[in-house]
Amino acid sequence: MRTAAGITADQAAGLLGLDRAKVSNIETGIRTISSDRLRTLACNCDCSDEAYVEALVSMARPHGRGWWERYRGSLAPGLLDIAELEFDAVRMRTAHIPGLLQTSDHALELFRAVLPALPPHEVALRLAYRVERQQVLEAEYPPEYVGIVHEAALRMQFGGPKIARAQLEHLLTVSERPAVRLLVIPFTAGTFPGAGQTVNYLEGPVPQLDTAQVDSTHGPEFLSEEAQLAKYRTHLDWLERIALSADASRDFVRDIANSL
Repeated sequence: MRTAAGITADQAAGLLGLDRAKVSNIETGIRTISSDRLRTLACNCDCSDEAYVEALVSMARPHGRGWWERYRGSLAPGLLDIAELEFDAVRMRTAHIPGLLQTSDHALELFRAVLPALPPHEVALRLAYRVERQQVLEAEYPPEYVGIVHEAALRMQFGGPKIARAQLEHLLTVSERPAVRLLVIPFTAGTFPGAGQTVNYLEGPVPQLDTAQVDSTHGPEFLSEEAQLAKYRTHLDWLERIALSADASRDFVRDIANSL
């Protein structure tokens, strides 16, 4: 908001009665900002989008420590950011079998396949964290969740047929929840963008606060520029268009599970 208005950090510091270092710390998330100072900044940046300003004000209010803070110092900050994003999102869309829909056995197989290999205590830590993340879908008012899974992911037998079947049955169970929609892209759907790439698109209370999270071999990457967000929105819209309906997807998953 500040840079879009052409206001320097020094000018913002003068407006807010702070020194430049504190403004820098606010913008990097190290320090908090009061609601009054945030509204002052928005006014001087000629930001007339009230919904955006109020969403920022809501973020600035103290919310206490999230459960993920218990893992700070034990897991990479990027992994903790995923949980915080999921906690604050109003809607989520994910391509491939996402962590929020994985069984413990399935996730364990994935963590054991990491290169370089993780020591046993690190595998156990990541597994415990993954299980706690899944509680966001069990909240009283969970975010709307759309999981888009390719047939290839459904047929890969991580851990063998027994674990694979349990994973598919878990998908069927979770897909019955009112806030969850599971969509399958069969092999016959043909070409689609981003094949093989895991994408997690988390919608905030306003579009300006959306975030796209992409998995990579060196950890999660977070994208928030509008051009990037527009690309991934289009990407996921495409996947939803070519996917089977929710009912047909459940039948498809059930058929594969029964064949194991």
